[in-house]
Amino acid sequence: MTTAAGPRTQQGRREATIGRILDAAVAALGEVGYTATTIAEVCTRSGVSSGGVFRHFPTRLDLMVAAADEVRKRQFEEYRAGLERLEVIDGSYESVRASLHLVRAACRAPINAAWYELLGAARTDALLRARLEPMAARYHAEIAEFAAALPLASRLDPGVFTTIVFSIVHMLDGEALSAVVHPQPEQEDLRLEQVARALTGEMSRRSGASSTRRTLL
Repeated sequence: MTTAAGPRTQQGRREATIGRILDAAVAALGEVGYTATTIAEVCTRSGVSSGGVFRHFPTRLDLMVAAADEVRKRQFEEYRAGLERLEVIDGSYESVRASLHLVRAACRAPINAAWYELLGAARTDALLRARLEPMAARYHAEIAEFAAALPLASRLDPGVFTTIVFSIVHMLDGEALSAVVHPQPEQEDLRLEQVARALTGEMSRRSGASSTRRTLL
């Protein structure tokens, strides 16, 4: 007879095993790259047998896609936690600059190296690309939805703001990749300061124009 605690314990063990496998896959992607992240490498790092890995992920491709989705989930969790640690979240220059530093930190986080590895591999791997495309679309939609809820978003046209958000993300993605072989720390803070000033300056200009229109009316 199965006890009430039995299924929960079994489910807990299953989730713990999957967690170890995904931790190992994400770490391996970031440390040794896509090609070297074999099932054997994941088994060694996770302590799970190949049979155990395939029980949860029927193919290596399934595991790679699950690892990408795990990176997506962790990035959102860490960014939200970072925002919660900020004393003020508004449209001020200081707040915008702090938020931009959080985006940079996310782009340079060790787990994000796994995402870069998968994107690079997908350029020439049609099967991986086909599996990542819908996940990337969902990831981008979540970024846009999350950004739209920030106080900054209400001060700009939604379409323009979304374009700005992704322009910043792509800029910092490129910065993170370039910094591997050509770091330019002297430009990094200045870059974010100028972006923050441009955003808050644009908001001030729009706010001033709106006030002028209301006065004229």
